[in-house]
Amino acid sequence: MAEFDNKNVVITGGGSGMGFAMARLLVDGGARVVITGRSQRTLDAAAQQLGENAVTVRGDVSVPVDLDALAERVAVEFGAVDALFVNAGIATLTPFGSTTEREYDELFDVNVKGAFFTVQKLAPLLHPGAGIVLTTSVANVMGMVDTSVYAASKAALRSMARSLARELLPRDIRVNAISPGPVDTGALDSAMTAEAAAEFKAQRVADNPMRRFGTPEEIARAAAFLAFDATYTTGAEFAVDGGVTQL
Repeated sequence: MAEFDNKNVVITGGGSGMGFAMARLLVDGGARVVITGRSQRTLDAAAQQLGENAVTVRGDVSVPVDLDALAERVAVEFGAVDALFVNAGIATLTPFGSTTEREYDELFDVNVKGAFFTVQKLAPLLHPGAGIVLTTSVANVMGMVDTSVYAASKAALRSMARSLARELLPRDIRVNAISPGPVDTGALDSAMTAEAAAEFKAQRVADNPMRRFGTPEEIARAAAFLAFDATYTTGAEFAVDGGVTQL
């Protein structure tokens, strides 16, 4: 019997990066997954790699009707859910002096509002004993240049993990957070110029006790632990960061 046989899982932001690594780990272990994302092309590519045990639902977590549609599709596909990975998010750099209201709102709409209502809409479908994992970031405890809005949104998620853990405890649902350090998912290369991305990566490696980036697979394995194996843990944040926030 495979590790995740007969498990039904939902992963927002599951078409690429850490979310895709979570989906790959779980599908390879026997689970059925629903993955979401804003790009149909990305979802189609992910589905081709993941095979028949993956269902894709295009949608934006910051749009309430998209979350309603997701919940309806999950109910049809699964009926009930064993784990929810609230992973969808954006990581726009916002220099303090030039951040616009639109940039601020987009970060909070996706990273905070989207996460909250994802849990609200899908919680009724979760089995007793199910696990929810929110993706935060080491930025929520570190003062990093050009990340004040992003960091604040991730700090809100950290607080939300505690509050929702208390809210859902009577239903025997655990809520925890995974806090990745620097992980090379390719997102930096699309968000910056090649020169800026190389400089940023070099600085992150130099500042990290392990002197390297993490891999999406390392984050996926830690997130799966929180969802399925950490049965006496709720409201916690698990740093998977090469020690950068601990040493």
